[in-house]
Formats: sequence, C-alpha cells, structure tokens
Amino acid sequence: MPAPDLSPVRTPKEFRAQAMLVGTGIDLAALGSTERTGGAPLVVELIGPLTGASLPGSRGGVAVLFRYGAVVFFDAAPAGSADYLRQIGPQIRQPFPPAERETEGLDVRVEAGREAARESIEGNTLVLAEVTLEKLQLVADIMAKSVSLAHYEKNIERQFERIEPFAVNLDHWGRGSRAGRELLQHLGGALLAEHRVVAGARVDDSPELLWDHPELERLWARLRDEFEIRERAVALHSKLALISRTAETALDLMQHRRALRVEWAIVGLIVFEIVLTLVQWALGVG
Repeated sequence: MPAPDLSPVRTPKEFRAQAMLVGTGIDLAALGSTERTGGAPLVVELIGPLTGASLPGSRGGVAVLFRYGAVVFFDAAPAGSADYLRQIGPQIRQPFPPAERETEGLDVRVEAGREAARESIEGNTLVLAEVTLEKLQLVADIMAKSVSLAHYEKNIERQFERIEPFAVNLDHWGRGSRAGRELLQHLGGALLAEHRVVAGARVDDSPELLWDHPELERLWARLRDEFEIRERAVALHSKLALISRTAETALDLMQHRRALRVEWAIVGLIVFEIVLTLVQWALGVG
C-alpha cells in the first residue's frame, strides 16, 4: 500500500497522535509491507466511514506500524483506530486485551511561521513548522518506543514485587522445588523482557530514516529527550540486570545446597558400607 502524500500546505493546524502497544509483535509482511527497508515502520492510510478525515492524502488519518507490536495513529477517530486494529487482528502476535494496552497521546500543532530549528514540545503539544511523512515517522518512532518501555517498566515492577521475598529471606532459598521454579520464571521473564526491548524495540538505536534525512536529527533528539527514552532505557536495563543477578545468585545457592546434600549422602553411604563390612567381618570371625 503506497504511503499517503502529506503535503505541508494542506495539513490541518492541529491533530492528535495516539500510540499503543497492541501485542508482542505485528507481521508487517502479511500487511503488504513491500517498500520498507530494514526495520523501518509501515505507514498506511486509514480509509473508511468510521475514521477521521483531516490529513491530506488520507481520508481517515494515518497509522504507523512497528514490528514489535506498536501502532501510532495520526488524526484518526477512536472508532476508526479500533476498527483498523480489528482488521489487522490476525497479524498481531499475542495480542493484549484492550484494557491492558499501553497507550500514550500527543497533540500536534502546525505553525507555518515557526522556524524548523525551533520545533519543540510545549506542554503536551508538539509544535511543528510543517508536517511531512518523515516527521510523522520520527514522532511515531519515539512514541512507539515510549509505550513499549512503559509496558515493560510495569512488568519489571511486578517482577520486583514477586522477587523481593527471596531477597529479604535468604534462608528460604532452595527449600523445595517450588522456589526453584519461581526463580527460573523470574530469570526467564527478565531475559525475555531484555530481548524484546533491545532486539525488538531497539530503544537505544536511532531510526534509519535519519541516515537519509540528517536535518531531522535535531527534532528526533528533542523528542527523545522529552520522552526520556535514553534515561528510561538505562533504568530498565539496570532493573533487569538486578533481577537477573538476584535470580542467578539464588539458583547458585540452591545448587550449592543440593550439592552439599549429595556429598553428605555419599559420605553416609560410605560410612554405612564400612559399618556393614565391619559387622560382616566380626560375624565371620565369631
């Protein structure tokens, strides 16, 4: 599907950007993504009676889709966004229930007299000198990373709450297989979250779009700083590392205790065999 033609002259003065994380991934190839390169997002226009109708080149707004499960809508009515998500439902991997979707909104205002170098966020409104497809892709990139980080930040907080009893009471580590299974679950969850954030959302990387449009790097850096993408990513990696170290330490302690019990069992068997041999020898002598 060809990308919409966003002409700065015909762009509305104000519209809404809405980002949401709808699942763990989206099969962009199944949606006809043939013109993308690398990890670039897929941009489609929304067409239908339930959508808004303001952005030029699109009769129902614009949607930017990312393979790690994020969708960013521009100037789309809520009913139109929901209708489009139902249409692409089969291509969403492990979809989240609507109540559990992480969402984030941003107002966009166009001021034709503003210089491009002074484009910035004022409150919860992004002020642009003009709207182009490339600028919308940059905004979508930041907002998609933000909702992805927010989702995993909440998951990590729950991991902290569940693993805290293990850290507080070391004496209970290794008592029974249930503790071992829980620790393995925590370790696996932390590793999976780190993989999805680093390899999936790639929150630490700049979009490939900046290679062809270096003049937009200043705008992207401002958006990244405003949404605190770098700081949140560092904090998330630190928490993931702490959970991993805690779980690994607990598992090492459990294995040490099990090895110690095995050693004592071997010693007990050796002593029993010696005693049995001595008894047999004494009876034989008698």
